[in-house]
Amino acid sequence: MTACSCSNGNGTPGRDKVVLAYSGGLDTSVAIHWLQDKYNVDVIAIAINVGQPPNKDDIVARALRNGAIKSDFIDATEEFVQDYIWPSIRANALYQDIYPLSTSVARPLIAKKLVEVAKAEGAKYIAHGCTAKGNDQVRFDVGIISQDPELQIIAPMREWITTREEEIEYAREHGIEIIVKKESPYSRDENLWGSSCECGILEDPWAEPPAEVWENTVDPEKAPDTPEYIEIEFEQGVPVGLNGERMGGVQLIERLNTVAGNHGVGRIDHVEDRLVGIKSRETYECPAAVTLITAHRALEAMTLARDTIEYKRGIEQKFSQIIYDGLWFGGLREPLQAFIEATQEYVTGTVRMKLYKGSATVVGRKSPYSMYDSGLSTYAEGDSFDHESALGFIYIWGLPGRTAAKAHPKK
Repeated sequence: MTACSCSNGNGTPGRDKVVLAYSGGLDTSVAIHWLQDKYNVDVIAIAINVGQPPNKDDIVARALRNGAIKSDFIDATEEFVQDYIWPSIRANALYQDIYPLSTSVARPLIAKKLVEVAKAEGAKYIAHGCTAKGNDQVRFDVGIISQDPELQIIAPMREWITTREEEIEYAREHGIEIIVKKESPYSRDENLWGSSCECGILEDPWAEPPAEVWENTVDPEKAPDTPEYIEIEFEQGVPVGLNGERMGGVQLIERLNTVAGNHGVGRIDHVEDRLVGIKSRETYECPAAVTLITAHRALEAMTLARDTIEYKRGIEQKFSQIIYDGLWFGGLREPLQAFIEATQEYVTGTVRMKLYKGSATVVGRKSPYSMYDSGLSTYAEGDSFDHESALGFIYIWGLPGRTAAKAHPKK
């Protein structure tokens, strides 16, 4: 999809403006009229593409028909990859060591774009469709005020607690054009880095997720009976090629989502700790993310020293939590990211992966900067390790324990 912008005019003189994070769905469609009615503001509806499935209708034109004074579609996929996904891969970013932060890492970019539009349009408010129970309200609110504390935030779904049926009736009463999709018990979010699903039967953590929960990956039991081998090329921690073909980030991720997803890779069933204090059961489908992070960690194991890897793991956990907690624009993310980027100078090479029945397994890796020395590692002919040095090493390494045993015999 390409960027486009349409306008109904300059709005009402003397009336404040609100920039609405607009998806074209039921909530944000009725929010256009609700914001006008409740706050007496002119609405600028902004849809931001971070790789979600394309809409079948022109949501920009529909926003104008529903009363927005201006509507814009901003394609931010390239920026999403370069400034948000690549740093996440370099950080092996997994919240609670499981979730690749597919939804979370897109929120600061969306907040950034909303603030840019608000400044350009002279808007006083930014509005979004988040509810009071979720993490996204925090990510948007904190992300926005961290960039411009003068902006005020309106969350219609937080103020106007209503049911789906009441929203549909509200739309009918006010002549709001909506596209009512088949009602689903699930709440979904999707972008280039992955998709999430919650609600419905998933609220029972004992229940196995039903088949309809999974939309972007093949059931591992029905995946091909023959494994598929792929090779991912990295330069300084960033994937730059697939199976010998150099390609841009968006294309590489899209292709991996398809290839790995066809083998059932990337399904996650997780009870996570939300920022607002609730434990929530979510399912995720992140084929490219799971595959790339697995490959990246394997290449780091070959090219980084042990103390660097061990120290970086703690930094990675903090970096992941910063993303999840909506603190991308806080003071800690940038210095942590600078450290992570400094570790990636030699994380260059190729990783071979085996995709089979829901798993993405590393089966080979090579790098011009590999710290793996076969002469030191082998037990066969060509062994270059100095075996006589082992005794002296063990003596020195065990000296503190030997000394302690003599000084504290009872212990």
